[in-house]
Amino acid sequence: MSFKIAFIGAGSIGFTRGLLRDLLSVPEFRDIEVAFMDIDERNLGMVTELCQRDIRENGLAIDIQATTDRREALRDAKYVICTIRVGGLEAFRTDVEIPLKYGVDQCVGDTLCAGGIMYGQRGIAEMLSLCRDIRECAREDVLLLNYANPMAMLTWACNQYGGVNTVGLCHGVQHGHHQIAEVFGLDKREVDIVCAGINHQTWYIQIRHNGRDLTKGLLEAFEKHEAYSRTEKVRIDMLRRFGYYSTESNGHLSEYVPWYRKRPDEINDWIDLGSWINGETGGYLRVCTEGRNWFETDFPNWMKEAPKTYAPDQRGEEHGSYIIEALETGRVYRGHFNVVNNGIISNLPDDCVVEAPGYVDGNGISMTKVGALPLGPAAVCNVSVSVQRLAVEAAVRGDDMLLRQAFLMDPLVGAVCNPKEVWQMVDEMLVAQERWLPQYGAAIAEAKERLESGPRVPTRDGYQGAARLRVKSVEEMRQDREAANKNASEADKGKDRAEAKA
Repeated sequence: MSFKIAFIGAGSIGFTRGLLRDLLSVPEFRDIEVAFMDIDERNLGMVTELCQRDIRENGLAIDIQATTDRREALRDAKYVICTIRVGGLEAFRTDVEIPLKYGVDQCVGDTLCAGGIMYGQRGIAEMLSLCRDIRECAREDVLLLNYANPMAMLTWACNQYGGVNTVGLCHGVQHGHHQIAEVFGLDKREVDIVCAGINHQTWYIQIRHNGRDLTKGLLEAFEKHEAYSRTEKVRIDMLRRFGYYSTESNGHLSEYVPWYRKRPDEINDWIDLGSWINGETGGYLRVCTEGRNWFETDFPNWMKEAPKTYAPDQRGEEHGSYIIEALETGRVYRGHFNVVNNGIISNLPDDCVVEAPGYVDGNGISMTKVGALPLGPAAVCNVSVSVQRLAVEAAVRGDDMLLRQAFLMDPLVGAVCNPKEVWQMVDEMLVAQERWLPQYGAAIAEAKERLESGPRVPTRDGYQGAARLRVKSVEEMRQDREAANKNASEADKGKDRAEAKA
């Protein structure tokens, strides 16, 4: 069988190379067409060269179409995989560092909180442009598989305003599934789960082993686990108080709720520096910066190493290739996907994007009806959904008042900042990210005038947060090439988590 798949944001080495391996490990996909597109010609060239070498060494005759012309990449595509980061590391740095001046200490800042909201403003504008090109250039039955964050906001905008059938994909459910099996001393394949909520705040509402419910014993199992009892303190505390385990990592979860990062002197009580994903201030920015610096410097050596093997037993756990395989071959795949709610979860709004169980086969993607979430988890999700809705509408309309309201309503921002601080922080972030926010022209001009004319709310300029680590130099990373390669090559940079420091 043959069809075309376009990777948008293909300069992302971790996602692109791994997802391509997963796809080309399907025997029926040996003759598909592959297009890579990225705005960074250098990164695009390196990733294409590496992936083309993998293809050749696996005995396939596919020639990657690499281009900086998005419309050309999308022409006649049946599937589009999106892994873009609008503004790259330069914009990401402002998502983390400007809020720090106001006391908002984020570990990641790409889903909710100040950084996630602004990331959404940049991303939604670009995703709607991408959707226009998809409508005009791709096949009518095209499916957009979105891996870009903020997952829920971008997927919401694409479906409601972009006119493109879009499914959001994440690996958080798989991670937590592994952890749950581990604390019970079981293999993941022995533990059946149902997870539901919104992306990065999805809850394991059913856990079974041989028909036996394991949900009630989960808290005790995590509390007794030697590593997780120290590295997952936020998740365990949420489990203790809400009754269900959440998908997202300790560091991520800590910035979505108002309780764990609001007081600088308490942050270190809830996090661990054995791995960035356990709560390090700006941790994801640091490892992304290190990974990009390493890949660009060490790329010639990557071409000398063994290629990836395209085989069923080498596939990763990312949903994308399995969804396409199921749609094309009819083989059934079960996973957890981000889609418009439409009654899947009865006590979350119909128009929001939920993450819930679904099945895929030759007839399409079929989502299961979850019903009502437990009241506590639903309340946590509903707060975030309100922030997401404000942020999506702000981005679509270029309405800075809605944007400010999203900041005010965000749980952690609201716990740390007063309204005057929020207004000034938004002004600073709009001005700093002007080149990526075409919809905010008038608002940015007004923000510049306010910042220049004063008076200004005092800020903590130069504040590095409660637990920030220095970015390693290339020379330092060279001391452990294996770790540096793993960081640069993995799409999921929290996959292998170091144990907590004693």
